[in-house]
Amino acid sequence: MEGMEESRKKRKSESVPVLPWMRSPVDVSLVEECPLELLPCLDPRLNVALQNMGFSLLFPVQVAVWQETVGPGSFERDLCISSPTGTGKTLAYALPIVQMLSSKAVRCLRALVVLPTRDLALQVKEVFAAIAPAVGLSVGLAVGQSSITEEISQLIKRPKFEAGICYDPEDHFQELQSAVDVLVATPGRLMDHINTTKGFSLEHLCYLVVDETDRLLREAYQSWLPTVLKLTHSYDDSLMHHVNSFSAFGSLKTIRGCGVERGFKGKSYPRLVKMVLSATLTQDPSKLAQLDLHHPLLLTTGRRRYQLPEKLESYQVICDSKLKPLYLISVLKNLGGEKCIVFTSSVESTHRLCTLLNFFDDLNVKIKEYSGLQRQSVRSKTLKAFREGDIQVLVSSDAMTRGMDVEGVRNVVNYDMPAYVKTYIHRAGRTARAGQTGRCFTLLCKVEVNRFKKLLQKTNNHFCPLYSVPSASIESLRAIYVSALEKLKETVKSETSRSRKIHFKSSRAGK
Repeated sequence: MEGMEESRKKRKSESVPVLPWMRSPVDVSLVEECPLELLPCLDPRLNVALQNMGFSLLFPVQVAVWQETVGPGSFERDLCISSPTGTGKTLAYALPIVQMLSSKAVRCLRALVVLPTRDLALQVKEVFAAIAPAVGLSVGLAVGQSSITEEISQLIKRPKFEAGICYDPEDHFQELQSAVDVLVATPGRLMDHINTTKGFSLEHLCYLVVDETDRLLREAYQSWLPTVLKLTHSYDDSLMHHVNSFSAFGSLKTIRGCGVERGFKGKSYPRLVKMVLSATLTQDPSKLAQLDLHHPLLLTTGRRRYQLPEKLESYQVICDSKLKPLYLISVLKNLGGEKCIVFTSSVESTHRLCTLLNFFDDLNVKIKEYSGLQRQSVRSKTLKAFREGDIQVLVSSDAMTRGMDVEGVRNVVNYDMPAYVKTYIHRAGRTARAGQTGRCFTLLCKVEVNRFKKLLQKTNNHFCPLYSVPSASIESLRAIYVSALEKLKETVKSETSRSRKIHFKSSRAGK
Protein backbone atom coordinates (compact mmCIF):
# COMPACT_ATOMS: atom_id res chain seq x y z
CA MET A 1 0.00 0.00 0.00
CA GLU A 2 2.81 2.36 0.87
CA GLY A 3 4.44 1.72 -2.48
CA MET A 4 1.18 2.39 -4.34
CA GLU A 5 0.68 5.66 -2.45
CA GLU A 6 4.21 6.76 -3.28
CA SER A 7 3.64 5.89 -6.94
CA ARG A 8 0.38 7.87 -6.95
CA LYS A 9 2.10 10.94 -5.47
CA LYS A 10 4.90 10.67 -8.02
CA ARG A 11 2.40 10.56 -10.91
CA LYS A 12 0.56 13.54 -9.47
CA SER A 13 3.73 15.60 -9.10
CA GLU A 14 4.75 14.74 -12.67
CA SER A 15 1.42 15.98 -14.03
CA VAL A 16 1.71 19.41 -12.36
CA PRO A 17 3.71 21.98 -14.38
CA VAL A 18 6.88 23.02 -12.59
CA LEU A 19 6.80 26.72 -13.44
CA PRO A 20 4.13 28.91 -11.77
CA TRP A 21 2.96 30.53 -15.03
CA MET A 22 2.24 27.08 -16.49
CA ARG A 23 -0.29 26.34 -13.74
CA SER A 24 -2.83 28.89 -14.98
CA PRO A 25 -3.04 28.53 -18.76
CA VAL A 26 -5.61 30.05 -21.09
CA ASP A 27 -7.84 27.17 -22.21
CA VAL A 28 -8.15 27.59 -25.97
CA SER A 29 -10.93 24.98 -26.12
CA LEU A 30 -13.25 27.51 -24.44
CA VAL A 31 -12.71 29.99 -27.29
CA GLU A 32 -15.15 29.85 -30.19
CA GLU A 33 -14.36 29.98 -33.89
CA CYS A 34 -14.74 33.47 -35.33
CA PRO A 35 -15.88 34.44 -38.86
CA LEU A 36 -13.40 36.78 -40.55
CA GLU A 37 -15.93 39.60 -40.84
CA LEU A 38 -16.37 39.59 -37.04
CA LEU A 39 -12.66 39.51 -36.20
CA PRO A 40 -11.82 42.86 -34.56
CA CYS A 41 -9.19 45.12 -36.15
CA LEU A 42 -8.44 42.77 -39.07
CA ASP A 43 -6.95 44.70 -41.98
CA PRO A 44 -9.41 44.48 -44.93
CA ARG A 45 -6.52 43.56 -47.23
CA LEU A 46 -5.70 40.56 -45.03
CA ASN A 47 -9.37 39.60 -44.97
CA VAL A 48 -9.30 39.33 -48.76
CA ALA A 49 -6.00 37.39 -48.71
CA LEU A 50 -7.41 34.88 -46.21
CA GLN A 51 -10.55 34.39 -48.28
CA ASN A 52 -8.37 33.76 -51.34
CA MET A 53 -6.68 31.01 -49.29
CA GLY A 54 -10.08 29.45 -48.64
CA PHE A 55 -10.58 30.72 -45.07
CA SER A 56 -13.94 32.06 -43.93
CA LEU A 57 -13.22 31.89 -40.18
CA LEU A 58 -10.42 31.44 -37.66
CA PHE A 59 -10.02 28.36 -35.46
CA PRO A 60 -10.05 28.70 -31.63
CA VAL A 61 -6.25 28.78 -31.20
CA GLN A 62 -6.00 31.46 -33.91
CA VAL A 63 -8.69 33.57 -32.25
CA ALA A 64 -7.06 33.18 -28.82
CA VAL A 65 -3.65 34.29 -30.12
CA TRP A 66 -5.25 37.22 -31.98
CA GLN A 67 -6.86 38.40 -28.75
CA GLU A 68 -3.50 38.35 -26.95
CA THR A 69 -1.62 40.10 -29.75
CA VAL A 70 -3.76 42.44 -31.84
CA GLY A 71 -6.65 42.54 -29.37
CA PRO A 72 -6.63 43.68 -25.73
CA GLY A 73 -3.42 41.75 -24.96
CA SER A 74 -1.46 43.70 -27.58
CA PHE A 75 1.73 41.61 -27.21
CA GLU A 76 2.21 42.66 -23.57
CA ARG A 77 3.44 39.15 -22.73
CA ASP A 78 5.43 36.46 -24.51
CA LEU A 79 3.21 33.60 -25.67
CA CYS A 80 3.72 29.86 -25.26
CA ILE A 81 1.25 27.94 -27.40
CA SER A 82 0.74 24.23 -26.75
CA SER A 83 -2.06 22.95 -28.95
CA PRO A 84 -2.69 19.65 -30.76
CA THR A 85 -1.28 19.20 -34.25
CA GLY A 86 -3.47 20.43 -37.07
CA THR A 87 -5.21 23.17 -35.09
CA GLY A 88 -3.76 26.04 -37.14
CA LYS A 89 -0.80 27.24 -35.08
CA THR A 90 1.16 28.57 -38.09
CA LEU A 91 -1.52 31.03 -39.14
CA ALA A 92 -2.11 31.78 -35.44
CA TYR A 93 1.25 33.59 -35.28
CA ALA A 94 1.64 34.59 -38.93
CA LEU A 95 -1.56 36.64 -39.10
CA PRO A 96 -1.02 38.94 -36.08
CA ILE A 97 2.66 39.49 -36.97
CA VAL A 98 1.78 40.54 -40.52
CA GLN A 99 -1.03 42.73 -39.21
CA MET A 100 1.27 44.49 -36.72
CA LEU A 101 4.01 45.02 -39.31
CA SER A 102 1.63 46.29 -42.02
CA SER A 103 1.86 49.89 -40.78
CA LYS A 104 5.68 50.02 -40.96
CA ALA A 105 6.87 52.42 -43.65
CA VAL A 106 10.56 51.41 -43.85
CA ARG A 107 11.59 47.91 -44.87
CA CYS A 108 13.87 46.08 -42.44
CA LEU A 109 13.97 42.66 -40.81
CA ARG A 110 11.45 42.83 -37.97
CA ALA A 111 10.17 39.25 -37.63
CA LEU A 112 12.21 36.04 -37.46
CA VAL A 113 10.63 32.57 -37.52
CA VAL A 114 12.96 29.65 -36.74
CA LEU A 115 12.08 26.03 -37.54
CA PRO A 116 14.06 22.79 -37.24
CA THR A 117 13.84 21.49 -40.82
CA ARG A 118 14.02 22.83 -44.36
CA ASP A 119 10.73 21.29 -45.47
CA LEU A 120 8.89 22.77 -42.49
CA ALA A 121 10.45 26.19 -43.14
CA LEU A 122 9.30 26.05 -46.79
CA GLN A 123 5.77 25.23 -45.62
CA VAL A 124 5.66 28.11 -43.12
CA LYS A 125 7.12 30.52 -45.68
CA GLU A 126 4.24 29.68 -48.02
CA VAL A 127 1.73 30.71 -45.33
CA PHE A 128 3.45 34.07 -44.82
CA ALA A 129 3.84 34.57 -48.57
CA ALA A 130 0.10 34.08 -49.04
CA ILE A 131 -0.83 37.02 -46.78
CA ALA A 132 2.19 39.36 -46.40
CA PRO A 133 2.26 40.82 -49.95
CA ALA A 134 -1.35 41.97 -49.48
CA VAL A 135 -0.08 44.63 -47.04
CA GLY A 136 3.18 45.36 -48.85
CA LEU A 137 5.48 43.12 -46.80
CA SER A 138 8.23 40.90 -48.18
CA VAL A 139 9.06 37.42 -46.85
CA GLY A 140 12.48 35.74 -47.09
CA LEU A 141 13.70 32.18 -46.67
CA ALA A 142 17.04 30.99 -45.26
CA VAL A 143 17.49 27.22 -45.32
CA GLY A 144 20.28 24.72 -45.85
CA GLN A 145 20.98 22.74 -49.04
CA SER A 146 20.32 25.77 -51.23
CA SER A 147 22.55 28.46 -52.73
CA ILE A 148 23.55 30.95 -50.04
CA THR A 149 24.59 33.42 -52.77
CA GLU A 150 21.06 33.45 -54.17
CA GLU A 151 19.66 33.83 -50.65
CA ILE A 152 21.86 36.83 -49.95
CA SER A 153 20.71 38.52 -53.16
CA GLN A 154 17.10 38.07 -52.02
CA LEU A 155 17.67 39.07 -48.38
CA ILE A 156 19.98 42.07 -48.78
CA LYS A 157 19.25 45.18 -50.82
CA ARG A 158 22.42 46.71 -52.22
CA PRO A 159 22.81 50.39 -53.18
CA LYS A 160 22.79 51.44 -56.82
CA PHE A 161 26.01 53.06 -58.03
CA GLU A 162 26.28 55.83 -60.61
CA ALA A 163 29.05 55.69 -63.16
CA GLY A 164 31.93 58.14 -62.80
CA ILE A 165 31.50 58.75 -59.06
CA CYS A 166 33.96 57.60 -56.38
CA TYR A 167 32.40 55.99 -53.30
CA ASP A 168 33.80 55.26 -49.85
CA PRO A 169 33.70 51.45 -49.25
CA GLU A 170 32.66 52.05 -45.62
CA ASP A 171 29.66 54.04 -46.80
CA HIS A 172 28.69 51.22 -49.16
CA PHE A 173 28.60 48.77 -46.27
CA GLN A 174 26.40 51.07 -44.22
CA GLU A 175 23.99 51.42 -47.14
CA LEU A 176 23.25 47.68 -47.22
CA GLN A 177 19.65 47.13 -46.14
CA SER A 178 17.33 44.21 -45.55
CA ALA A 179 15.14 43.38 -48.52
CA VAL A 180 12.65 41.45 -46.35
CA ASP A 181 10.37 42.24 -43.41
CA VAL A 182 9.92 38.61 -42.31
CA LEU A 183 12.53 35.85 -42.42
CA VAL A 184 11.73 32.14 -42.10
CA ALA A 185 14.92 30.21 -41.32
CA THR A 186 16.50 27.02 -40.10
CA PRO A 187 19.12 27.39 -37.32
CA GLY A 188 22.22 26.43 -39.33
CA ARG A 189 21.60 28.75 -42.26
CA LEU A 190 20.54 31.55 -39.90
CA MET A 191 23.93 31.30 -38.19
CA ASP A 192 25.66 31.37 -41.60
CA HIS A 193 24.03 34.70 -42.39
CA ILE A 194 24.70 36.14 -38.94
CA ASN A 195 28.40 35.24 -39.16
CA THR A 196 29.19 35.94 -42.81
CA THR A 197 26.53 37.96 -44.65
CA LYS A 198 27.34 41.66 -44.85
CA GLY A 199 24.35 43.83 -44.13
CA PHE A 200 22.43 41.06 -42.34
CA SER A 201 21.23 42.57 -39.08
CA LEU A 202 18.80 41.80 -36.25
CA GLU A 203 18.92 45.34 -34.87
CA HIS A 204 15.28 46.10 -35.71
CA LEU A 205 13.91 42.68 -34.75
CA CYS A 206 10.52 42.95 -33.03
CA TYR A 207 9.19 39.39 -33.17
CA LEU A 208 10.92 36.04 -32.65
CA VAL A 209 8.92 32.84 -33.27
CA VAL A 210 10.37 29.53 -32.15
CA ASP A 211 8.24 26.87 -33.84
CA GLU A 212 8.59 23.22 -32.75
CA THR A 213 10.25 24.54 -29.61
CA ASP A 214 11.01 21.14 -28.06
CA ARG A 215 13.18 20.14 -30.97
CA LEU A 216 14.87 23.54 -31.35
CA LEU A 217 15.92 23.54 -27.69
CA ARG A 218 17.83 20.30 -28.08
CA GLU A 219 21.59 20.44 -27.76
CA ALA A 220 22.30 20.23 -31.49
CA TYR A 221 20.36 23.42 -32.15
CA GLN A 222 21.30 25.45 -29.08
CA SER A 223 23.97 27.78 -30.45
CA TRP A 224 21.55 29.83 -32.57
CA LEU A 225 19.29 30.92 -29.69
CA PRO A 226 21.84 32.54 -27.37
CA THR A 227 23.41 34.21 -30.41
CA VAL A 228 20.11 35.75 -31.53
CA LEU A 229 19.20 36.86 -28.01
CA LYS A 230 22.67 38.31 -27.43
CA LEU A 231 22.52 40.27 -30.69
CA THR A 232 19.11 41.74 -29.96
CA HIS A 233 20.14 42.55 -26.38
CA SER A 234 23.36 44.17 -27.54
CA TYR A 235 21.43 46.52 -29.80
CA ASP A 236 19.14 47.34 -26.89
CA ASP A 237 22.10 48.01 -24.60
CA SER A 238 23.73 50.31 -27.12
CA LEU A 239 20.57 52.35 -27.22
CA MET A 240 20.20 52.63 -23.44
CA HIS A 241 22.75 55.45 -23.47
CA HIS A 242 20.81 57.38 -26.11
CA VAL A 243 17.27 57.23 -24.81
CA ASN A 244 16.25 60.65 -26.03
CA SER A 245 18.12 60.63 -29.31
CA PHE A 246 17.99 58.93 -32.68
CA SER A 247 20.49 56.10 -33.23
CA ALA A 248 21.53 55.53 -36.82
CA PHE A 249 22.38 52.06 -38.14
CA GLY A 250 23.24 52.24 -41.80
CA SER A 251 20.60 54.33 -43.52
CA LEU A 252 17.85 53.36 -41.05
CA LYS A 253 17.01 55.18 -37.86
CA THR A 254 15.37 53.63 -34.87
CA ILE A 255 13.95 55.09 -31.69
CA ARG A 256 13.82 52.90 -28.63
CA GLY A 257 13.05 54.26 -25.22
CA CYS A 258 14.15 52.88 -21.90
CA GLY A 259 10.64 52.53 -20.47
CA VAL A 260 9.24 52.06 -17.02
CA GLU A 261 6.06 50.49 -18.43
CA ARG A 262 4.72 47.45 -16.58
CA GLY A 263 7.44 44.83 -16.47
CA PHE A 264 9.97 46.82 -18.51
CA LYS A 265 11.96 48.65 -15.85
CA GLY A 266 15.60 48.78 -16.90
CA LYS A 267 14.84 47.36 -20.34
CA SER A 268 14.55 49.00 -23.72
CA TYR A 269 11.06 49.41 -25.08
CA PRO A 270 9.58 48.19 -27.35
CA ARG A 271 11.01 44.81 -26.46
CA LEU A 272 11.64 41.69 -28.54
CA VAL A 273 8.37 39.74 -28.44
CA LYS A 274 8.70 35.96 -28.40
CA MET A 275 6.21 33.30 -29.40
CA VAL A 276 7.05 29.63 -28.79
CA LEU A 277 4.96 26.77 -30.13
CA SER A 278 4.73 23.00 -29.96
CA ALA A 279 2.08 20.30 -29.76
CA THR A 280 4.19 18.84 -26.95
CA LEU A 281 5.65 21.88 -25.21
CA THR A 282 8.41 21.08 -22.74
CA GLN A 283 7.91 21.81 -19.04
CA ASP A 284 11.62 21.64 -18.25
CA PRO A 285 12.49 24.93 -16.46
CA SER A 286 16.13 24.83 -17.59
CA LYS A 287 15.13 24.56 -21.25
CA LEU A 288 12.46 27.26 -21.04
CA ALA A 289 14.90 29.54 -19.22
CA GLN A 290 17.02 29.68 -22.39
CA LEU A 291 14.22 31.62 -24.09
CA ASP A 292 14.35 34.50 -21.59
CA LEU A 293 10.56 34.84 -21.70
CA HIS A 294 8.84 38.02 -20.53
CA HIS A 295 5.79 37.42 -18.28
CA PRO A 296 4.94 34.34 -20.37
CA LEU A 297 1.33 33.36 -20.99
CA LEU A 298 0.53 29.72 -21.73
CA LEU A 299 -2.24 28.95 -24.23
CA THR A 300 -3.25 25.30 -24.28
CA THR A 301 -6.17 23.07 -25.18
CA GLY A 302 -7.66 21.57 -22.02
CA ARG A 303 -5.81 20.65 -18.88
CA ARG A 304 -3.84 17.66 -20.15
CA ARG A 305 -0.31 18.07 -21.40
CA TYR A 306 -0.56 15.51 -24.23
CA GLN A 307 -3.54 15.68 -26.55
CA LEU A 308 -4.52 14.09 -29.82
CA PRO A 309 -6.58 15.72 -32.57
CA GLU A 310 -10.26 15.81 -31.65
CA LYS A 311 -11.49 13.82 -34.66
CA LEU A 312 -8.75 11.19 -34.68
CA GLU A 313 -9.69 7.50 -34.49
CA SER A 314 -6.94 5.26 -33.06
CA TYR A 315 -6.68 1.53 -33.78
CA GLN A 316 -4.26 -1.21 -32.79
CA VAL A 317 -3.36 -4.08 -35.10
CA ILE A 318 -1.99 -7.16 -33.29
CA CYS A 319 0.35 -9.06 -35.58
CA ASP A 320 2.91 -11.83 -35.82
CA SER A 321 6.31 -10.10 -35.82
CA LYS A 322 7.66 -12.38 -38.58
CA LEU A 323 4.74 -11.49 -40.85
CA LYS A 324 4.43 -7.82 -39.93
CA PRO A 325 4.79 -6.48 -43.50
CA LEU A 326 1.81 -8.61 -44.55
CA TYR A 327 -0.40 -7.02 -41.91
CA LEU A 328 0.66 -3.62 -43.20
CA ILE A 329 -0.19 -4.64 -46.79
CA SER A 330 -3.61 -5.87 -45.67
CA VAL A 331 -4.30 -2.54 -43.96
CA LEU A 332 -3.16 -0.58 -47.02
CA LYS A 333 -5.41 -2.66 -49.30
CA ASN A 334 -8.40 -1.93 -47.06
CA LEU A 335 -7.71 1.82 -47.26
CA GLY A 336 -8.55 1.74 -50.96
CA GLY A 337 -5.90 4.17 -52.20
CA GLU A 338 -6.53 6.91 -49.60
CA LYS A 339 -3.50 9.06 -48.79
CA CYS A 340 -1.48 7.40 -46.05
CA ILE A 341 1.83 7.94 -44.21
CA VAL A 342 3.60 4.87 -42.83
CA PHE A 343 6.08 5.62 -40.04
CA THR A 344 9.10 3.50 -39.13
CA SER A 345 11.66 3.84 -36.36
CA SER A 346 14.71 4.62 -38.53
CA VAL A 347 15.85 5.77 -41.97
CA GLU A 348 17.22 2.28 -42.68
CA SER A 349 13.86 0.66 -41.86
CA THR A 350 12.12 3.23 -44.03
CA HIS A 351 14.26 2.37 -47.04
CA ARG A 352 13.98 -1.40 -46.65
CA LEU A 353 10.25 -1.41 -45.96
CA CYS A 354 9.54 0.82 -48.97
CA THR A 355 11.71 -1.38 -51.18
CA LEU A 356 9.91 -4.50 -49.92
CA LEU A 357 6.42 -3.05 -50.44
CA ASN A 358 7.22 -2.16 -54.04
CA PHE A 359 7.85 -5.85 -54.78
CA PHE A 360 4.13 -6.51 -54.20
CA ASP A 361 2.74 -5.73 -57.64
CA ASP A 362 -0.96 -6.13 -56.82
CA LEU A 363 -1.15 -3.26 -54.30
CA ASN A 364 -2.38 -0.83 -56.97
CA VAL A 365 -0.96 2.20 -55.12
CA LYS A 366 2.22 4.18 -55.70
CA ILE A 367 4.60 3.97 -52.73
CA LYS A 368 7.66 6.15 -52.11
CA GLU A 369 10.04 6.73 -49.22
CA TYR A 370 10.79 9.99 -47.45
CA SER A 371 13.74 10.11 -45.08
CA GLY A 372 16.86 11.96 -44.02
CA LEU A 373 19.02 9.58 -46.10
CA GLN A 374 17.72 11.14 -49.31
CA ARG A 375 18.99 14.28 -51.01
CA GLN A 376 16.87 17.33 -50.38
CA SER A 377 15.91 17.59 -54.05
CA VAL A 378 14.57 14.01 -53.96
CA ARG A 379 12.60 14.66 -50.76
CA SER A 380 11.08 17.84 -52.16
CA LYS A 381 10.06 16.09 -55.39
CA THR A 382 8.50 13.20 -53.44
CA LEU A 383 6.61 15.52 -51.12
CA LYS A 384 5.27 17.53 -54.06
CA ALA A 385 4.03 14.36 -55.76
CA PHE A 386 2.41 13.19 -52.50
CA ARG A 387 0.64 16.53 -52.06
CA GLU A 388 -0.67 16.38 -55.63
CA GLY A 389 -1.93 12.80 -55.23
CA ASP A 390 0.54 11.15 -57.62
CA ILE A 391 1.81 9.12 -54.65
CA GLN A 392 -0.71 7.48 -52.34
CA VAL A 393 1.56 5.97 -49.66
CA LEU A 394 4.59 7.65 -48.12
CA VAL A 395 6.92 5.48 -46.02
CA SER A 396 8.70 7.86 -43.70
CA SER A 397 11.08 8.16 -40.83
CA ASP A 398 10.26 10.65 -38.08
CA ALA A 399 11.61 13.43 -40.34
CA MET A 400 7.97 13.77 -41.43
CA THR A 401 6.42 13.90 -37.96
CA ARG A 402 6.91 17.52 -36.96
CA GLY A 403 4.55 20.12 -38.31
CA MET A 404 4.31 18.91 -41.90
CA ASP A 405 0.87 19.62 -43.33
CA VAL A 406 -0.28 17.62 -46.36
CA GLU A 407 -3.91 18.12 -47.29
CA GLY A 408 -6.01 14.99 -47.63
CA VAL A 409 -3.96 12.59 -45.49
CA ARG A 410 -6.72 10.38 -44.08
CA ASN A 411 -4.55 7.70 -42.50
CA VAL A 412 -1.35 7.23 -40.52
CA VAL A 413 0.19 3.82 -39.84
CA ASN A 414 2.80 3.26 -37.14
CA TYR A 415 4.66 0.30 -38.61
CA ASP A 416 7.02 0.54 -35.63
CA MET A 417 5.45 1.50 -32.32
CA PRO A 418 6.73 4.92 -31.21
CA ALA A 419 8.95 4.81 -28.13
CA TYR A 420 7.56 8.04 -26.66
CA VAL A 421 4.14 9.61 -26.36
CA LYS A 422 5.45 12.82 -27.98
CA THR A 423 6.43 10.84 -31.07
CA TYR A 424 2.99 9.23 -31.22
CA ILE A 425 1.29 12.63 -30.99
CA HIS A 426 3.40 14.15 -33.76
CA ARG A 427 2.97 11.11 -36.03
CA ALA A 428 -0.79 10.85 -35.49
CA GLY A 429 -1.05 14.60 -36.01
CA ARG A 430 -0.32 14.26 -39.74
CA THR A 431 -4.00 13.34 -40.11
CA ALA A 432 -7.27 14.66 -38.62
CA ARG A 433 -6.04 18.21 -39.20
CA ALA A 434 -8.07 21.43 -39.34
CA GLY A 435 -11.24 19.76 -38.06
CA GLN A 436 -11.10 16.85 -40.55
CA THR A 437 -11.43 13.18 -39.56
CA GLY A 438 -8.51 10.76 -39.66
CA ARG A 439 -7.32 7.35 -38.52
CA CYS A 440 -4.12 6.15 -36.89
CA PHE A 441 -3.24 2.44 -36.99
CA THR A 442 -0.43 1.05 -34.82
CA LEU A 443 1.02 -2.38 -35.61
CA LEU A 444 1.91 -4.23 -32.40
CA CYS A 445 3.51 -7.49 -31.47
CA LYS A 446 1.88 -9.12 -28.44
CA VAL A 447 4.74 -8.07 -26.14
CA GLU A 448 4.16 -4.41 -27.07
CA VAL A 449 0.44 -4.24 -26.24
CA ASN A 450 0.73 -3.27 -22.56
CA ARG A 451 3.43 -0.67 -23.25
CA PHE A 452 1.27 0.88 -25.97
CA LYS A 453 -1.73 0.96 -23.62
CA LYS A 454 0.31 2.91 -21.03
CA LEU A 455 1.55 5.28 -23.73
CA LEU A 456 -2.01 6.06 -24.85
CA GLN A 457 -3.15 6.67 -21.27
CA LYS A 458 -0.87 9.72 -21.18
CA THR A 459 -3.08 11.23 -23.89
CA ASN A 460 -6.22 10.41 -21.87
CA ASN A 461 -7.11 7.80 -24.48
CA HIS A 462 -8.18 4.72 -22.53
CA PHE A 463 -9.86 2.92 -25.41
CA CYS A 464 -8.11 1.89 -28.61
CA PRO A 465 -10.14 -0.75 -30.49
CA LEU A 466 -8.59 -3.68 -32.30
CA TYR A 467 -8.47 -3.52 -36.08
CA SER A 468 -8.97 -7.08 -37.26
CA VAL A 469 -6.98 -8.45 -40.17
CA PRO A 470 -8.41 -11.78 -41.43
CA SER A 471 -5.93 -14.67 -41.33
CA ALA A 472 -6.99 -15.63 -44.86
CA SER A 473 -5.72 -12.26 -46.06
CA ILE A 474 -2.29 -12.95 -44.52
CA GLU A 475 -2.12 -16.50 -45.91
CA SER A 476 -2.89 -15.31 -49.44
CA LEU A 477 0.22 -13.08 -49.34
CA ARG A 478 2.73 -15.63 -48.02
CA ALA A 479 3.99 -16.90 -51.38
CA ILE A 480 4.59 -13.39 -52.73
CA TYR A 481 6.21 -12.45 -49.41
CA VAL A 482 8.86 -15.19 -49.71
CA SER A 483 9.74 -14.02 -53.21
CA ALA A 484 9.75 -10.33 -52.14
CA LEU A 485 12.12 -11.08 -49.23
CA GLU A 486 14.59 -12.76 -51.60
CA LYS A 487 14.47 -9.73 -53.91
CA LEU A 488 15.00 -7.43 -50.91
CA LYS A 489 18.08 -9.38 -49.82
CA GLU A 490 19.55 -9.10 -53.31
CA THR A 491 18.79 -5.37 -53.45
CA VAL A 492 20.36 -4.70 -50.03
CA LYS A 493 23.42 -6.76 -51.01
CA SER A 494 23.80 -4.80 -54.26
CA GLU A 495 23.36 -1.42 -52.52
CA THR A 496 25.89 -2.35 -49.82
CA SER A 497 28.44 -3.39 -52.44
CA ARG A 498 27.91 -0.18 -54.41
CA SER A 499 28.23 1.91 -51.24
CA ARG A 500 31.53 0.21 -50.34
CA LYS A 501 32.96 0.88 -53.80
CA ILE A 502 32.01 4.57 -53.61
CA HIS A 503 33.52 4.83 -50.11
CA PHE A 504 36.72 3.08 -51.28
CA LYS A 505 37.09 5.42 -54.28
CA SER A 506 36.50 8.55 -52.19
CA SER A 507 38.98 7.41 -49.51
CA ARG A 508 41.66 6.77 -52.17
CA ALA A 509 40.98 10.14 -53.78
CA GLY A 510 41.49 11.83 -50.43
CA LYS A 511 44.98 10.38 -49.96
